[in-house]
Amino acid sequence: MSPEPGAIRKVAIAARQDSREASRTAAELTEWLGRRGIEVALDSDTLRSRNLRDVAVFEPSKRYDLVIALGGDGTLLSVARTVGPRSPILGVNMGRLGFLTEVGRAELYPRLVQILSGDFVTEDRSMLDIELRRDGRRLSAFRAFNDLVIAKSALSRIIQLEVQVRGHLMAHYRADGLIISTPTGSTAYNLSAGGPIVYPGLPVVVLTPICPHVLAIRPIVVPDSEAIEVLLDSPKEKVFLTVDGQEGAQLAHRDQIVVKRSSAIATLVRLPDRTFYDSLREKLKWGG
Repeated sequence: MSPEPGAIRKVAIAARQDSREASRTAAELTEWLGRRGIEVALDSDTLRSRNLRDVAVFEPSKRYDLVIALGGDGTLLSVARTVGPRSPILGVNMGRLGFLTEVGRAELYPRLVQILSGDFVTEDRSMLDIELRRDGRRLSAFRAFNDLVIAKSALSRIIQLEVQVRGHLMAHYRADGLIISTPTGSTAYNLSAGGPIVYPGLPVVVLTPICPHVLAIRPIVVPDSEAIEVLLDSPKEKVFLTVDGQEGAQLAHRDQIVVKRSSAIATLVRLPDRTFYDSLREKLKWGG
């Protein structure tokens, strides 16, 4: 879908906190948008570091016409998990690869002129809700935009996992771990571990074992309408649950991880002259 020209009047900016360039660009962009009569909100850390006054604080639960994530894929991930419904997110790459980000720093302002004129489209991306249960009770909950990873620590031996899909036993894994990925996250750790690239709009989840002990155990794609349950069956190994590479918890023997498609949706801003296949060619060096 595409908005009407002039529809963007309220913009939020979130900058990567360990990047001076991202912080500087956020302050510069705030002024640039303000000159165009656009109301701007900035993340609190950038407000403090740049000593900006009379600028609103970005509150993720509020509705914005556009949210600009300045940094890389990690910044976009953290914003996508927390931003309110239907606030479209534009990822701006301030670093190296930035597969999920839509524009680079050098093209930021020309592309923003295009976006502010209404010349863009949006894509809805699915997310996963994750519950960590211990002794039948919910211990903690997370939301994943890319993936969740259940993996042993560096010094642990191979771990054992029991996986059920829609209440039916699918497999017993003996492996270094397991990646459960959204279609968006299929080009992240899943790809490095030998999993398939999945078109972002497909209603599926990818399960990819990490170095499985039995070579016949391969990645599998399942409908995202079906709940996935993973039981840790290793009594002594140190095992961790990591969500989007940014948060998580240490697991205990017989802990259960329940994964379902989230009712929350992340909405990404896309340029009409750039497709998912363009990103594969350009950023994964597929040639052409």
